[in-house]
Amino acid sequence: MEIKEDLKYTKDHEWIKIDGDVATVGITDFAQGELGDIVYVEVDTLDETLSKDEVFGTVEAVKTVSDLFLPMSGKIIEFNEALNDNPELVNDSPYGEGWIIKVEVSDVDELEQLLDSKSYSEITG
Repeated sequence: MEIKEDLKYTKDHEWIKIDGDVATVGITDFAQGELGDIVYVEVDTLDETLSKDEVFGTVEAVKTVSDLFLPMSGKIIEFNEALNDNPELVNDSPYGEGWIIKVEVSDVDELEQLLDSKSYSEITG
């Protein structure tokens, strides 16, 4: 299981990478491994402004559907369209081509509430 040191994490197994006031969000390697083969990713909140911890979409795997929770408040400005045809990118490259959304962050102070790689590795055992 890979945990990247330059990312922040949530207890719900999302990762977040900040670039200025835009955050890229996906699910962690641990999460994709637990879910199994991902067959569909749905994000119906594009162009909406949501609060931290609100559901912004779902990931459907062969055996289950899992909600996706927004790690930081903001406006969802982009969905990874490649996931429409290739949802398995989330399995193959969770920190790269399998990213899910980009968010225009409205409160950068919320970054302090996220887990660093060491804290996240402790909760995933």
